[in-house]
Amino acid sequence: MVEVPIFTLHKFVHIRMVQLLGEFDCKLDAKGRLMVPSSLKKQLPNVEQEGLIINRGFEKHLVIYPRNVWQRIVEDLSKLNAYEQKTREFIRYFTRGATELTLDAAGRVNLPKSLLESVGISTNTELILACQFDKIEVWSKTAYEALFDQEPENFSKLAEEIMGNLNR
Repeated sequence: MVEVPIFTLHKFVHIRMVQLLGEFDCKLDAKGRLMVPSSLKKQLPNVEQEGLIINRGFEKHLVIYPRNVWQRIVEDLSKLNAYEQKTREFIRYFTRGATELTLDAAGRVNLPKSLLESVGISTNTELILACQFDKIEVWSKTAYEALFDQEPENFSKLAEEIMGNLNR
């Protein structure tokens, strides 16, 4: 975790920013429990006290957020105009099934069956935990590998289109 100084109305505040790295092969046991890899747990130093939140992703995967990251997302959602139908629909779909996760004494989390079913993951399935900045994507191993079968032929061109305007 990195602390970043941010200026807010006449003072600096240090906000802890999560920067998660790595891809981890895991297996979901028969009870829907996931053993959090020790090297990932080290990147989440307060996970036992603060907990995690799991939710659906935008594709066929789940997303695990550290609690402080989820709180920032909820703050952003609360600023949206709830009088607009599309906004209400988005908030409803985005938060549907969001569940708090707690680690047990063995370092496992119990993933909700309804969320697993919603993305086609069954028990005793091989999973990939793919860290992306401040969140962890949870994919079935076969779906994750299939995702990269569709990698663009010219990744360099995609990088130019997406990142090329950053320095202009």
